Amino acid sequence: MLDKLKLVEEKYIELCARAEQPDFYADPKRAAAYLKEQKELEPVVTAYRAYLRAKQDMQDALELMSGQSDAELKELCQEEYADAKKRSEELEKELKLLLLPHDPNDDKSVIMEIRGGVGGEESALFAHSLFRMYNLYAASKGWSVELLNYSETELGGVKEADFEIRGAGAYSRLKFESGVHRVQRVPETESGGRVHTSTATVAVLPEMEEADVDIRPEDIEMQVYRSSGAGGQHINKTSSAVRLIHKPTGIVVSCQEERSQFQNREKCMMMLSSKLYQMEQERIESEYSGQRRSQVGSGMRNEKIRTYNFPQSRVTDHRIGLTLYKIDSVMNGDLDEIIGALIAADQAEKLRESGETT
Repeated sequence: MLDKLKLVEEKYIELCARAEQPDFYADPKRAAAYLKEQKELEPVVTAYRAYLRAKQDMQDALELMSGQSDAELKELCQEEYADAKKRSEELEKELKLLLLPHDPNDDKSVIMEIRGGVGGEESALFAHSLFRMYNLYAASKGWSVELLNYSETELGGVKEADFEIRGAGAYSRLKFESGVHRVQRVPETESGGRVHTSTATVAVLPEMEEADVDIRPEDIEMQVYRSSGAGGQHINKTSSAVRLIHKPTGIVVSCQEERSQFQNREKCMMMLSSKLYQMEQERIESEYSGQRRSQVGSGMRNEKIRTYNFPQSRVTDHRIGLTLYKIDSVMNGDLDEIIGALIAADQAEKLRESGETT
């Protein structure tokens, strides 16, 4: 690990030296790439240097102790050694995490898709609850939410909701939300007070630009139609909604929330790019299906990942065995405890795997 950290520090010093050259900004694109790499390496180098200082402090304290006859001063040296040792151990753990492979999509914004699943109208109402929960979580992080496609039931449930959450690091925190979410509660449509079980599916895609994915124009069929739902007379009288069909894969995306056909098509292309990227990632991952996969890293849509039990005020994430008894808080967007535990479990699994392969 120390050899690798030394190389990282040397690379960081080289990047800093380049940034000080008079012609550094002559090529803005290359300069931006260098500055991005420098910024990514900086926390690793900072922790590495602090780790080396802690190790040196340990060595200094040992040397002072060995030549010390005064009992009180010797005790002070022992305390300094213990403090430095504790710091070095904490920094070593931090460095191991910092050296884990970085998901290149972690800094991206996301496209989320929510669909009602098993359970009829109650599943649609639960899908609406999830849509509200993620909106509130995004607001707590200072992220913006933009609706792309929304279809509701007569009772206010969600048949399907596609929306974009824009914010630095959104994907790093939301990527583990993909999967089947199960609810156990007495439905609003139930008069007998019986608890029903319903599901809704959530998909989280890193936002991809059209340029990031190779899409041939001849592979796309475009359909236009009149938008439905809120939006006033203009939205209902003009064929501004757009549906794109990617013929090779059969992927269908729709957008009706913008007022112009051009804007809706632009949003559809972004959604299609993200879906095609995700499909390719899953294809690559399936080639290594014989290998172990992270307990929380798969996030497949057919996996039941979480249960929301309203009678017991309980939320359970089945991937890591975490149970919280604060369902009202969670449904109001307080997701950090769950997401933090998922990230920690994923990091622990990667650390274990990296230890087995070294």
